[in-house]
Amino acid sequence: MANFERPMEIEIIRQSVRESMNPTPGKKKYDYWKEPLYCSDDVFQVRKANDWMASDGQTQKPRMLFDNFWFEGELCILFADTNLGKSVLAVQLGNCIATGTSIEHYKVEVPASTVVYFDFEQSQLQFEARYSGYRNAYSFSPNFYRAELNTAAGDVRNYLDRIHYSIEETVKNTKAKVLIIDNLTYLGNQSGHAKEALNTMKFLKMLKSRYQISILALAHTPKRNPAKPITNNDMQGSKMLINFCDSAFAMGRSRLDPKLRYLKQIKQRNATELYGADRVCLFTLERNENFIYLSPCGCEPEHKHLFEAVDITDNQILLQIREWAVQGKSQREIARDLGISRYHVAKAMEGNVSVV
Repeated sequence: MANFERPMEIEIIRQSVRESMNPTPGKKKYDYWKEPLYCSDDVFQVRKANDWMASDGQTQKPRMLFDNFWFEGELCILFADTNLGKSVLAVQLGNCIATGTSIEHYKVEVPASTVVYFDFEQSQLQFEARYSGYRNAYSFSPNFYRAELNTAAGDVRNYLDRIHYSIEETVKNTKAKVLIIDNLTYLGNQSGHAKEALNTMKFLKMLKSRYQISILALAHTPKRNPAKPITNNDMQGSKMLINFCDSAFAMGRSRLDPKLRYLKQIKQRNATELYGADRVCLFTLERNENFIYLSPCGCEPEHKHLFEAVDITDNQILLQIREWAVQGKSQREIARDLGISRYHVAKAMEGNVSVV
């Protein structure tokens, strides 16, 4: 077979791709990288297993971004029901990382870092109202950025590609070390569908690897039974999302107090499970003049905070639920007045009267 000589333009492109795939020279952390033994059309780099190991055992242990829940360099997912406080925790945590401070004894080990919070949930006015008091607004760290969709841009073609491109450009322009995505639904139309979830996770993992950043992505749970412990099956699109993330934790509501929340580890790679079902972390939802936040208040077994299984076949209770619903009471108000969960109220209103 005759030798094939590529045009110079092709060689230049191939060389630039190789350079972009190799880490930036001069960083001690990556001194162990060597020339690949074999390149498969620039998609795979193949080396002997020993060549992938750091020399002299100098592998740097990932530092904590939020205690045992989230480590440096991880793609982590926080999931919870709506209106539970996961956005509150995300903003609080983002500002702590931007200032290099911990949430009391829940450690943040990295120095002050640039954080970008992509807020697909709140408008500018809603965000301002949440973090403003009667006299002044809360002063965030200058390292903490917030991004929201530009409504002036109107409809754009290839919406998801445009969103992905804009996020990547923001990372480059701000030199961000940490991204917080609130929430995953906006990166994949319907993250509950396997194909959309896969595309979303592939994009986030690409960002993480290419720019050596850490990512916290927020996700919703579908309607769940609060009498049962939280598992990975409670996350929307869980089978695909859990498989591809590095770590995950969930937020639950306690039956003991309307302001009480708990955090539970669901998946971890860089640490052992410390905050599982036997030892969930308790927080109270608090607000001072111009800041809403979660305040730690100890650890307890999850079962102490689960709602009791309820059988709402009693006709009197059913009639009361439906009567109040007709009068315009919300599910939250009905649940509060009857001393049962919103889940049970919703089931009764849907006609499914047996909840165990």
